[in-house]
Amino acid sequence: MKALPAILILLTAVLGAWNAPGTVGLQVSPPARLLDLDKDAGRQIVVDREEGQYLGHPTTCLLEDGRTMLCVYPKGHGEGAIVYKRSTDGGLTWSDRLPTPPSWETSLETPTIHRVVRPDGAKRLILFSGLYPARMARSEDDGRTWSELAPVGDWGGIVVMGSVIAVGGIKGRYMAVFHDDGRFLAKEAKVETPQVMTLLKTFSDDSGLTWSAPEAIYRSSDIHICEPGIIRSPDGKRLAMLLRENRRQRNSQIMFSEDEGRTWTAPRAMPDALNGDRHTAQYGPDGRLAVSFRCLSPKGKTSPFEGDWVAWVGTFDDLEAGRPGQYLVRLKDNLVSGDCAYPGVEILPDGTFVATTYGHWTADEQPYILSVRFKLAELDELSRSSR
Repeated sequence: MKALPAILILLTAVLGAWNAPGTVGLQVSPPARLLDLDKDAGRQIVVDREEGQYLGHPTTCLLEDGRTMLCVYPKGHGEGAIVYKRSTDGGLTWSDRLPTPPSWETSLETPTIHRVVRPDGAKRLILFSGLYPARMARSEDDGRTWSELAPVGDWGGIVVMGSVIAVGGIKGRYMAVFHDDGRFLAKEAKVETPQVMTLLKTFSDDSGLTWSAPEAIYRSSDIHICEPGIIRSPDGKRLAMLLRENRRQRNSQIMFSEDEGRTWTAPRAMPDALNGDRHTAQYGPDGRLAVSFRCLSPKGKTSPFEGDWVAWVGTFDDLEAGRPGQYLVRLKDNLVSGDCAYPGVEILPDGTFVATTYGHWTADEQPYILSVRFKLAELDELSRSSR
């Protein structure tokens, strides 16, 4: 295990300018403050663990009662039979593994689960399994029963529908974003040389029942942006999309839209404090954001929490201005660098964040599913007491 940093230290370096095509340099700002919750076992809840079995890549969904939480994840590294669990107390305890349709055993990729609302106010759950073809299951009864997985269209992708958001102010209209590297978008894939990473969007006008053919948002062989996570600005007017840079040549990236996802700005580098993979964000009660992700730096850089599960705390204004934010919090030390933290992040009515992911949390054991609970006020107190 790598040495632990101090509970509270200052980052010593932040992002300079990247002048490569398609990026915009950022101004250097004071560094984010580091906090460490790794050893705070009272915050940690084991969702699922199985001796000798790799459990990974969970996604969660909190229902409107503020207590019922659903979690799906594969038995394997980004592939394998989908496991399904339910919590009725906001993630403090979890059910046994629940029955699933037979087709869920055939999942080829990381499952994602989302809540959508029909124009008549009825609520639906949709679950996706990627690669080719992208498949979807749905539930009309809050996840008590589910349909089989069925193709969405004659296309696929990697971690399809990783982020889904209501757009356009039109009831039942949703946008989903994902990526592909040329292998899975079509049945007869034609991988370009050099390889091109494509960021994609698709729309539904019927609350997730059907989806349009994917449209490219951004394509590049130079910068491989992927695993998009979308968050809306507090005033509702802008969307920010946080992105992994898969070639590890540049910092993680961010793009913005002011027209409900129809067009997007060119990607630009985020500060070092946000370097990593599969960013997932939720707002706290005071308007600050908590963004959970896997901390991984581009070549030539490193972080005190390299390879670990972290949460960034800041504001939407920080994202727009390119500031490093307020805190970078280690949620859990991951013992196999780079293999952890495809997170679900939920916010309970009392302001508790419930972040859930997989990782190598115990030496010489397979990864398992863990959640960490925290409030932003608790992080503030930790920061004050550690000065």
